[in-house]
Amino acid sequence: MAEDADRPTVDPMGDAGERGSAPHAGSGERSGGHGRCDFCRLPIPGQPVTAEHGDQSYDYCCVACRDAASDADRVSTQYHGFRRVPTGVDPLDESLPQGIPRNSFVLLTDLAGTRTEAIQAELVWRALRRGEPAVFVSFLEPPMSVVQQFVTLDWNVLPYLESGQLQILDCFTYRLENRERMYERLNDWNAFLSETAADATTQVRDPTELGELHNRLDDVLETRAMEDQGVVVIDSLTEFGSLVQPVQAYEFLRDVRAEVCKSRFVPMYAGATVTGANQQFPHDLNYVVDGIVELNLGEDLVAGSLTKQIRVRKMNGVLAVPKWTLYEYTAGEGIVTIERREELPDESAGRGDARPDQPSGGPAGTGRESAGQRASGQRPVEAGGDSAGGAFGQGPPVGGGAVDDSGTGDGAGSESDGAG
Repeated sequence: MAEDADRPTVDPMGDAGERGSAPHAGSGERSGGHGRCDFCRLPIPGQPVTAEHGDQSYDYCCVACRDAASDADRVSTQYHGFRRVPTGVDPLDESLPQGIPRNSFVLLTDLAGTRTEAIQAELVWRALRRGEPAVFVSFLEPPMSVVQQFVTLDWNVLPYLESGQLQILDCFTYRLENRERMYERLNDWNAFLSETAADATTQVRDPTELGELHNRLDDVLETRAMEDQGVVVIDSLTEFGSLVQPVQAYEFLRDVRAEVCKSRFVPMYAGATVTGANQQFPHDLNYVVDGIVELNLGEDLVAGSLTKQIRVRKMNGVLAVPKWTLYEYTAGEGIVTIERREELPDESAGRGDARPDQPSGGPAGTGRESAGQRASGQRPVEAGGDSAGGAFGQGPPVGGGAVDDSGTGDGAGSESDGAG
């Protein structure tokens, strides 16, 4: 066991929960009056198991840690029970202040127009910028179109494709009967993107053969040594579910979650269109997935307009703040949150056409807020019969009353500071 008196200072969150190691040294760090194990770095709940080495004394939480430390010259500097990583997407990180566990399978439930593909691109981009590898599994687009999604947002992924840090699993091109004809029709720019992505692309000959799909994904992860690092993004589980029987699709996702998320500690993000009227795959994955992020379009903030909203409905193992946040996407920055503000009282004074029970700031007779204000004690609710509510609670609930997401039962103020 090597000695080193200069033990590094340990931050409980560290680099968002990354795993690390340092030369073995003596105990002495305390947290809340309880010592931490000199091997696993977890709190010692009872009497420590001690060991002497030279003039250093070591405290361990159990005999197993003591024995493991005797065979190693390095110990952990992070708490392995808290392997967490930030998503890099601002509204998600705001709702997940502790990050997400690295062994999470996260479902992105969307509606048409919520720009799910841009959120998926940002999840990949932020991972690449952290220096981690990423795999994009595409059922909806050919590789050049996947690259174009990043380029449209002013995110240059060409160096990452060239280095192999970004990999594309192509589950789309099999649909083309004459691939050469498609390539002949490409203009110079699209041909360039296609050629640049070629070396970083793994084509799945037939995604309906789940064994082949599983093997190709495993091969890509193994090639990039993706264990405890990186992310996997699947663009559409809805499209995947249209290729195979529902029972096969569910079994495949359970297997992938077990082998990628739970065994490799690589988080996965998968998009899916889920509505209450469509009881097709993957409408009942809520008990399988570790996290659910809802993307919604609201009509009750600006008359005649749709506003994009995002909320973390569920995330196992960490604190999750289930608040609706307004957002839009801009090139170069990615997701941009929109904060609603209360209108000054004198701005609404003298409006003869406003009813006493009408929310201030909204057009007369609409009962809607203006886009630039925050509702006091209320969050957006669907006003019409075209509800976005789905099997996962997609979208704000139908009705006009205040809703309490905090779990306190006090709906009067639970959303006033968390809506944007």
